Amino acid sequence: GAFALASPLIHRYYDDTLQGLCQSNSNLRPPFEFSPWSCCCFNLGKQVRAYRHRDHLNCPFGWCAISALGWFDPKKGGHLVLWDLKLVIEFPPGSTIFIPSALLLHSNLPVRPGEKRFSFVQWSAGALFRWVEFGFRGVKEYMEGRPAKEASVLNEERWRTGMMMMPRLSHFRPE
Repeated sequence: GAFALASPLIHRYYDDTLQGLCQSNSNLRPPFEFSPWSCCCFNLGKQVRAYRHRDHLNCPFGWCAISALGWFDPKKGGHLVLWDLKLVIEFPPGSTIFIPSALLLHSNLPVRPGEKRFSFVQWSAGALFRWVEFGFRGVKEYMEGRPAKEASVLNEERWRTGMMMMPRLSHFRPE
């Protein structure tokens, strides 16, 4: 899908993690058969609006999918705001964007009275990746008996690995 095309390495990381998680416990199922995200939410209020925030519990170098739905004039409202990048993006109904939501401060503008805006969001919590990577154990259990400095080294390694998975222009050049 689009996520695999936009960010193939992170998509694979998400997909492998979710498959590993589901294989470890037969009671677990992904929200959708071919989705790499472990969580989703339909926001169905009359005029759904996200205020300025970062999704600090998501995978820090990961991506979430945000889809705008409803009936509104995208030239007059409902824009996606990426504060750190100083961008205001026209975001019409039916649009989907992938953003590193734990890193970027984001929100959306309100729509006009009488218009309707909904959203559908997909993401994966950072704790799920750690759970799988730590052999299906929590951080505390995994770090038990290990030197405190190892946690810092581990976090730096995870961050570096994550940044290496981020898409680069060279990923899209023909060979």
